[in-house]
Amino acid sequence: MKKIIRLCAFADEADECLDGQIAALKRNGIRYLELRSVGGVNVKDITIEQAKVYQESLKVNGIKVWAIGSPIGKVDVNCDFQAYEKTVRHIFSLANIFETKRVRVFSFFNAYDKSEKVYRRLNRLTEIAGEYGLILCHENEKEVYGDTLQRVLDIKNCVPNMAFVYDPANYLQVGEKAENCLQTAHAFSEYYHIKDVAVATDELVPAGEGDGGIDELIAKIDGEKVLSLEPHLKVFAGYAAIDNTQMKNRYSFESGNDAFDVAANALKELLKKTGYKEIKGEFIKE
Repeated sequence: MKKIIRLCAFADEADECLDGQIAALKRNGIRYLELRSVGGVNVKDITIEQAKVYQESLKVNGIKVWAIGSPIGKVDVNCDFQAYEKTVRHIFSLANIFETKRVRVFSFFNAYDKSEKVYRRLNRLTEIAGEYGLILCHENEKEVYGDTLQRVLDIKNCVPNMAFVYDPANYLQVGEKAENCLQTAHAFSEYYHIKDVAVATDELVPAGEGDGGIDELIAKIDGEKVLSLEPHLKVFAGYAAIDNTQMKNRYSFESGNDAFDVAANALKELLKKTGYKEIKGEFIKE
């Protein structure tokens, strides 16, 4: 069976401005964007009018938004959820403007001992998403309820309409083993974030240089899948607003564009080593 992998990326790691993000994607032959921020402004704060302008620019340049890399669920589980729904609905409206079906979400901070509340709120989010024709993809982020493999499985069992995005580095950084996660969570994941980490030093590294089993992740893919590059090889604009932890990097880069290009090339090399050929912007394996 033919296998097809398409590449996506968080291009705000290359450049703040949309033109710079588009240039980075085109330079690396990547056609899909996981939209997280533009001009240093998180997607949740992008206006409807701005979104329409951005979408037109993306279309002109042949770039499609694969998913909204939203911060939904990166809040305290005890937040005023009725008020929070306004932010959620705004992001879902943006997803419709950007013509994507997927929104990346999380499962709340300070929630390890509040599983039932987590499930109720995630189920409510999927219910609202349904009104907009959207699929929510839970990421196993550090310090949210669903950061470990077991709690991801619990969410899967208790939130039936939730989809999942697999982040190998995040699993390792909460003490999971790559082989266990690949064996269990790989098959039911909607798509995959490509981020690698060296466990011994907790340094983020290009794909294949760490312990995330990225080569095995690629080898286990059947059919068609998307790999979304989120390398974190250099601190980028807005990082502190989306992550509560200090970023440790093995390498130093002069610019976000340099780091982005290294990350993209490392992933492409892994794909080629795994038997894929790049054909018209897609990686194909017969």
